[in-house]
Parts: sequence; C-alpha cells; structure tokens
Amino acid sequence: MAKSLVIVESPAKAKTISKILGKDFQVKASSGHIRDLPKKKLGVDVRKKCLPSYEIMPDKQKVVDELHKSAEGCANIYLAPDPDREGEAIAWHLSIILEDLGINIKRIEFNEITKDAIKKAIKKPRDIDTEKVNAQQARRVLDRLVGYKISPLLWQKVKRGLSAGRVQSVSVRLICDRENEIEAFKPEEYWTVDAEVSKDNKNKFFAGLAKFNGKKPDLKNEKEVKKILDTIVKDNFVVKSINVTEQKRNPSQPFTTSTLQQEASRKFGFTVKRTMTIAQQLYEGIEIGSEGPVGLITYMRTDSTRIAKEALDSVREHIETAYGKEYLPAEARKAKVKAGAQDAHEAIR
Repeated sequence: MAKSLVIVESPAKAKTISKILGKDFQVKASSGHIRDLPKKKLGVDVRKKCLPSYEIMPDKQKVVDELHKSAEGCANIYLAPDPDREGEAIAWHLSIILEDLGINIKRIEFNEITKDAIKKAIKKPRDIDTEKVNAQQARRVLDRLVGYKISPLLWQKVKRGLSAGRVQSVSVRLICDRENEIEAFKPEEYWTVDAEVSKDNKNKFFAGLAKFNGKKPDLKNEKEVKKILDTIVKDNFVVKSINVTEQKRNPSQPFTTSTLQQEASRKFGFTVKRTMTIAQQLYEGIEIGSEGPVGLITYMRTDSTRIAKEALDSVREHIETAYGKEYLPAEARKAKVKAGAQDAHEAIR
C-alpha cells in the first residue's frame, strides 16, 4: 500500500503527528511559508487589480525539493498547516508547487493535536478554502503597499530592521499621538487623607476621608490638608453603621489569545513572545508517559470564547461522576460572544 504524505508547518508538530498516524503515513514540515512576495521589489502590480507576484523564498528551496522527493509514489497528499487564514494560504502555496506531481491533494484541519482529532481530520479532507486564502492575500498585499516605502524610513529614524505594514504603521501613529498628549499634559497636585482607626488598639483598619462638613473635600495642596487635619484629629471617630453585602463571583471567561497573554503577564511576568512560544509547544504536543505525545491545549490563536460542545459534554459528565449531581448546573454556562469576533476556532482549552 502506498503511503500518504502529510505536510504540517513545524517540525515539532510533524514529530507528534507522525507517532499518532503510524507507518502508513510520512509527515513532513514546511517550516512556515514557502512562497512570498519578492524582497527586492514591490511584487504587487497596482495596475492589474493589485495582483501579487510570488516566488519561492531563497531559504526554502531545499524544503521544496525535499517535499517533492517525499511525495513521489504517495497515494495522497494531506496539507495540514495551522487552522487559520495564514495556514490556509500556506496550504494553497504548497498545493501549487506540488500540483505537477498529479497526486490527489487535500486540505485537512484540526483544532487540537490529539489522536481522535487527527484521525477524524484524515477521514474528512476538504478542498482549500479560497475565501480564507484571498483574505490572507489581501492582508499581505496591503502590508506590502503600506510598508514597502515606510519601512526604510523607520530604519533611518527609529531602528534598523523594523517593519511597517497595515498594523505597525497605525501603531506608530498611535504612539506618536499618545506621546504628544503626555507632553501636553499639565500635572496637578492632589492629596488624600487616611486614618488608622481602632478601639482599644484592637482590630485596626484604615478609613479614607470621604466627606468633610458634608461635602467631598478638594485636597489640592498641603495647606488645605493641614487645615482639615487640625480639625479632625481632635475628634473621636464613631462607626455609625456597618453594611454587610453578599458578593457573587462568576468564573472567568475562557481564554482567547489576548486574555491568555494578559494573564501570563500578570501572574508570571511573561512577555507575549514567551507566552506564545510556550502555547505553541503545548499545542504541538508533549510526551505524557505511556500515552506518548499529546497536544495539551487547543489552537492558541483565537478571539472566540466558545467551547466545543463535545468538550462541554465531557466536563459535565466528569462533574456529575466525580462530585455529584448537586454540583452540576442545569445548563452549561455560555460565554459572552464579543461583537466582531471571527469565531473560527473555539476558545483555548
């Protein structure tokens, strides 16, 4: 039986998937994009509907040759880059450089690198989604049109090696506007008054000055603060009332890419780059004892807070079995969907 070739983006992912699929498949990595716009010219024909002109990237010719060699004699080629616009474009470029082999080429997609997800994807191959490809091409062309002439300006004025594009150019403008606001800001002095209060030096607590003579105090300088202090330090403080309220706290929303990055920064001080590197490793798979390589999180680039139904059903079944029916809500909580979210992939779990 002829083997099938599966092409993914990263070598680490290739290693994990190869162990899952077994000897009837060979798994190779493209290591990201294999074709792109040329570096030394615009590469976009502005007179012909901004038609892009692609070429094989100089450092990827060896990868292309290896993929051609690996594909010879294969029954099928499955393109399995990441399940997003960028991954769809990579699959499209791969299909173009391999189409001359006359082998059946299909796209497969999975949101998590587990045995069930991979095998389900192999059973349900599809054609390349041209709408996703066109969306990626539009972004790439816009980057090139906006940034091709601005990038050299950044090298001269800011730092060598910086790139400008549809996002970076706007970011530079926002930073400049913010800096101008900071420079124009006129600082104003303000004060606060806090008192340490206790009865018989027990159960001490701090209380802030909220009102003075029935009005909110305007503490603009030390002189005004001292006037108030001279009055209140002579008085006894009385607790007029105690209000006890009940607070209800709901679980946090499931992680999206941005909230994952924020939480990693807040709790561990991680940079965005470090967070996404770790997330990529967890997605691609970690050796778990006798189980072998297992992806521990779903795809990490998403703005959706939706959880897949099968995952929710599994969690609810576990809660009922492990903790009892009294801990199982009548219905699963539904996360709020942010307006404008693409919702192509579920939340990170």
